[in-house]
Amino acid sequence: MQEPAYKRVVLKLSGEALSGNIGYGIDHAMMGNIAAQVKQVKSYGVEIAIVVGGGNIWRGAEAEETGMDRATADYMGMLATVLNALALQDALERNEVDTRVQTALEMQQVAEPYIRRRALRHLEKGRVVIFAGGTGNPFFSTDTSAALRATEIDAEVILLAKGKVDAVYDADPLVDPGAKKYTELKYLEVLNKGLGVMDATAASLCMDNGIKIIVFGLNQSGNIERVVRGDKIGTIIM
Repeated sequence: MQEPAYKRVVLKLSGEALSGNIGYGIDHAMMGNIAAQVKQVKSYGVEIAIVVGGGNIWRGAEAEETGMDRATADYMGMLATVLNALALQDALERNEVDTRVQTALEMQQVAEPYIRRRALRHLEKGRVVIFAGGTGNPFFSTDTSAALRATEIDAEVILLAKGKVDAVYDADPLVDPGAKKYTELKYLEVLNKGLGVMDATAASLCMDNGIKIIVFGLNQSGNIERVVRGDKIGTIIM
């Protein structure tokens, strides 16, 4: 592979990406595919941190609509991200990739607590670090967690991997076949147009800290490697 375009990245995996073709829960074939791609990218000397969503197991927003307390729904979502993180860690370690899970919620029996300096040390030693538990606070999405962690560890880019779409569109391409695909966007365009790529808090944090976002799909094997080496796929937000 050519010289990678980035040296330290945050890979944000949505819950729906982890459910693969199953649509709910964990698709172990998809987990294996992601682990193989991460191993390949890591072999080029790229430092990789991963933030996982939990929507394949629990959707707090939907629970809130039924009357559940928002904070309770969000904490349940954080626990779902821990399940995904442990499953991904297992898939990575079966591919001989040294991995650590750090969670913003304290649960020492299954994962390390999130400590910034320890996370940086793991990355410097060539380990993949999986951040789970969101930010540890309700009312914040895992996209915001990805933006926050990327800022804290000085990542150059957030790779926003999607399960059903392959870029940012002006409408839902699964509903509207005439939806327009964007190849490049500015942060302010994302915010002003309400494109729903990520929540406003996450987009603003990336904008304030100059962190590039690349939205792409996992529908084609090898896309993680393609993005890291600088291929023009998906949508670049900067």
